[in-house]
Amino acid sequence: MKKKNKEGLENIASKIRLGILEEVYQAQSGHPGGSLSIADLLAVLYFYEMNIDETNPEMEDRDRFVLSKGHASPALYATLAIRGFFDPKELKTFRNIHSNLQGHPDKNKVKGVDMSTGSLGQGLSAANGMALSAKLHHQDYRVYCVLGDGELEEGQVWEAAMTAGHYHLDNLCVIVDNNNLQIDGQVDQVMNVHPIDRKFQSFGFKTITIDGNQIESIIGALEQAKKVKDKPTMILAKTIKGKGVSYMENKAEWHGKAPNKEEYERAVNEIKNRMK
Repeated sequence: MKKKNKEGLENIASKIRLGILEEVYQAQSGHPGGSLSIADLLAVLYFYEMNIDETNPEMEDRDRFVLSKGHASPALYATLAIRGFFDPKELKTFRNIHSNLQGHPDKNKVKGVDMSTGSLGQGLSAANGMALSAKLHHQDYRVYCVLGDGELEEGQVWEAAMTAGHYHLDNLCVIVDNNNLQIDGQVDQVMNVHPIDRKFQSFGFKTITIDGNQIESIIGALEQAKKVKDKPTMILAKTIKGKGVSYMENKAEWHGKAPNKEEYERAVNEIKNRMK
């Protein structure tokens, strides 16, 4: 697939946001805030960076993606639908009891999902396994793992970080969605995880800090990560929770709340008016 340019990626990020809103609104359930914050990251990964093929989801040499913060599944589903892994009409079935698109991603039910996630803190361990397997089998695919900053409060994250550094997994790129909000409020007040970059550095990571809602910054960081040798990379993506919807931005209450009809229509209009 031909790589999209900056404007094309911005439009895809907007389409991902529209998909997120439709999913959560139709279900009247879900997590819009942290899904909206990673839309730009997923747009770049799936439409610029990753070696994937929607017509062959199990391609052996494909790049892998693990959404460790699995409650942001609306963002992943919208991305996969737009890329062509399944019919976008399915987004309307989000969280329906008979739907494949459950609240957390299930790799056995959704094409393009490389790892079932939902229990916070566990995704990086799985990503480590994928990256280590590539090393052992002399394969050159890369593994990308998105963590939430609130998720860093889970101890298993740091066990996994220690493992990644120990095995010099330079084919692993961790992206921390640093919007500084979780369900109970500001991350640094609930359980301070800062300084995130220096902590990952202490486990042997190369760290890069960027604006995680800026397409060119994301592309630059991913290009830089591919050049890193003998150690894993962590991209600290400074984002805005609820990005793209004015009344949701930087509001912890939108961590896990669905918009009503009026709010949904207002959000959709805001995003469509910004699309190029």
